[in-house]
Amino acid sequence: MGWALLADTVPIYPLYALLFVSTGLSDVEISVLFAIWSTVGVVAEVPFGAFADRFSRKWSIVGAGVCQAAGYALWTVLPGFTGFAVGFVLWGVGGAMSSGSVEALLHDGLAAAGAVSHFGKVLGRVTAVGLLAQIPAALLATVLFSTGGFVLVGWVSVATCLGAALVATRLPETPRPERESYLATLRSGLSETARVLDVRLAVLVVAMLAAIDAFEEYFPLIAADWRVPVALVPLATLAIPLAGAAGAALGGTRLPLGVLLGGVAVLLGAAGLVGHPAGLAVVAVFYGVYRLVLVTAEARLQERITGDARATVTSVAGLASEVFAFTVYAAWVFGGVVGVSVPVLALAVFLVGQRLNLAVRGDVRRDRDAVAHGLSGPDGLAERGAEQE
Repeated sequence: MGWALLADTVPIYPLYALLFVSTGLSDVEISVLFAIWSTVGVVAEVPFGAFADRFSRKWSIVGAGVCQAAGYALWTVLPGFTGFAVGFVLWGVGGAMSSGSVEALLHDGLAAAGAVSHFGKVLGRVTAVGLLAQIPAALLATVLFSTGGFVLVGWVSVATCLGAALVATRLPETPRPERESYLATLRSGLSETARVLDVRLAVLVVAMLAAIDAFEEYFPLIAADWRVPVALVPLATLAIPLAGAAGAALGGTRLPLGVLLGGVAVLLGAAGLVGHPAGLAVVAVFYGVYRLVLVTAEARLQERITGDARATVTSVAGLASEVFAFTVYAAWVFGGVVGVSVPVLALAVFLVGQRLNLAVRGDVRRDRDAVAHGLSGPDGLAERGAEQE
């Protein structure tokens, strides 16, 4: 929990876009920087997931903090397009190193302790801590910027990342048996993703759900569009990460994810049509339920992975989510809040369909088992009916 709190209490998070503007970068240059960041994340995601599986998940998390710290240090000492670009490369590599490693390390640790059934709840709490860290990060950014400008914000961000890396060195890592070579580990993870239907579907669901998080970037714009005064936007949107943290903490349940997501998608679309400041309460409810659904889906993915390349498989979902995120960006461009609610509702319908499909497959499997055990005759069917009662 301490690592999750430090890793996300980074004061430069709410200010880095303003840092770019203050150095005279144009909108095109800023867009290029974001493109570099995204590209590095896509390219490095799976290779570093395999690296964590082959060598050490704990030390991958440590390396992630060091890479981020180095990136922010570059931003502080070399503020300009080149420094920002190299910093984004380092940040992207750091994100790829931790992506998948955290879930895999947590899952294997709980499995070794005989508590793997609690994975969803524990992951939800870790995610909730990360979301709650946005609040002290914003407050810290305000105080530091008013005291020492972007330079002080930058160096404190470096310190928090290094602090998170230091805490990560104390994370317990379960010893694993003799491991394959790096390339064999990479092939194993990719093979399990492509070959095992349940894993493939779980990866697809997590990827599509994780992509919705791109909507978070627009929360301040939504508040402004719905006539919230600019000075009150940070306060007006404060409930959204709080709701997200609450939802994440409740993750790992057996509730019908598609129905939940579909319900809040409809509410979100309605709020977008009205465009009233009170609609931010609906956005908060949406985000809370979304985080509950995402954590639950992530827990189900970990349940379905059986091989040793757990971080690699999880990283495949991370890579795909980066691609699916462009759907959210396009939906915002064409329809704002209402536009975003459409693919979310479509995903909810997909989840409901998948749940029904799994139920049908389960019935077929039980029928086959019944036949195999001689329960296909009248007596057998009666016995099966009695069992179901």
